[in-house]
Amino acid sequence: MIQRLQSIFLFLASLAMFLVIFLPIWNKTLPETTEEFAVLTALDLTYSKDGEAVNKIQTFYIAILAFVASAIAMGSLFSYKNRLLQMKLNLGNTIVMAAVLILSTYFLFEGEKMFAPDVEGQWRLGFFLTPFAMICNSIANRFIRKDEKMVRSADRLR
Repeated sequence: MIQRLQSIFLFLASLAMFLVIFLPIWNKTLPETTEEFAVLTALDLTYSKDGEAVNKIQTFYIAILAFVASAIAMGSLFSYKNRLLQMKLNLGNTIVMAAVLILSTYFLFEGEKMFAPDVEGQWRLGFFLTPFAMICNSIANRFIRKDEKMVRSADRLR
């Protein structure tokens, strides 16, 4: 049923992955000023100097995978009548979210190397939403397995 506890966690996972598309993942600022030096979002890695974009690398793969992960979580949320399918969808979603995390980390290190390697960048909320979504996904999977065990044990008693 949709009012189960796993539904809340699946919704949170879907919302977190959807927000990854719009929130910054990482940025680097100049130590002398607070002007943003380099910014990584799910759509691009931008290097700006004096307020102008000097170099831009497309990272739309992160946005596509984050949207797919969000859609899979919503699909899993609404397939509550088939718990085995839900568990399979959550497994696939974990793999997609891991790909988002790997790509984010890859572009983060590319940005570190390309733009002033002596200055350290800061992780932003967009980076932390992916592990949060993965944790919510695994908790939801645990509750789905618990429901499946309860249903199977009730079938044995009949």
